[in-house]
Amino acid sequence: MPGKHDKSTIRVADTAGIALAAERLRQGGLVAVPTETVYGLAARADSADAVAAIYRAKGRPDFNPLIVHVADLAQAETLALFDGRARQLAAAFWPGALTMVLPLRAGARIAPAVTAGLPSVALRCPAHPVMGAVLRQSGLALAAPSANRSGAISPTTAAHVAGSLGDRVDVILDGGACAAGIESTIVALRPDGTWQILRPGPIDEASIGAVLGAASDATPSLGIEAPGQLASHYAPGKPVRLNASSAEEDEFLIGFGPVPGAVSLSATGDFSEAASRLYACLHQAAAAPHPRIAVAPVRDEGIGAAINDRLRRAAA
Repeated sequence: MPGKHDKSTIRVADTAGIALAAERLRQGGLVAVPTETVYGLAARADSADAVAAIYRAKGRPDFNPLIVHVADLAQAETLALFDGRARQLAAAFWPGALTMVLPLRAGARIAPAVTAGLPSVALRCPAHPVMGAVLRQSGLALAAPSANRSGAISPTTAAHVAGSLGDRVDVILDGGACAAGIESTIVALRPDGTWQILRPGPIDEASIGAVLGAASDATPSLGIEAPGQLASHYAPGKPVRLNASSAEEDEFLIGFGPVPGAVSLSATGDFSEAASRLYACLHQAAAAPHPRIAVAPVRDEGIGAAINDRLRRAAA
């Protein structure tokens, strides 16, 4: 039975592993699946019991909604109301690292806990071949937050998942390290025609504006509408000092560009490399004997804005 085991099963994400994962998901189990952003803790989004198991495994606050992953636009349209803007964004960025917060369709097969009682739902069509195969084989829409304890460093390898969740997950599909390394961009499309970035990510605001033809001028969100909006998140369990040009004696320094460190996000100052290595570096810093962590400055432009968003929340 799903959840009745002593140790999580790490399986290579081959044909047999994907078939096992799809079957466990249909049974209501929890499966950790790689995506292009981070590893997700997946469960069928139409089952209240399966979704409750996500919250229990992560220790996640129940006011924090979950992203629902879909195989394609057709499946997404059975769950949410898409206007022309949403279809434009889907055409430009799906499959990919963009999550859209859209009005929940009446009668959508979504457990209430997925939306945390909100009238909207967060949807993403992931680009990773393993997650895509699991979605197609299971035939389900999957709620899938990051596969780690709530508030902790997000996982970009199967080992990170096992270290954080232990035996709380039925199967961990090992698809190697995640390419993007930070969670998807989340954009809310408002009924008044405005839009707002709720969480920065690999797809920056300028790229979204280029598709929608206008900059966001939406009223700032006053509550939690999507994952990743909590002030303290992605925490390594140690004090974190940002914009450090060098390490103090008791600090593990994460470097970037010209600032060297015990490890570096990117010695050449490449934002994409820095994003892909961010959580791996934070995991190394958390495991180091140093009681504190310092992080070199990262320019707040392009993907750098998303990296700094995660670092600020890790330091909060």
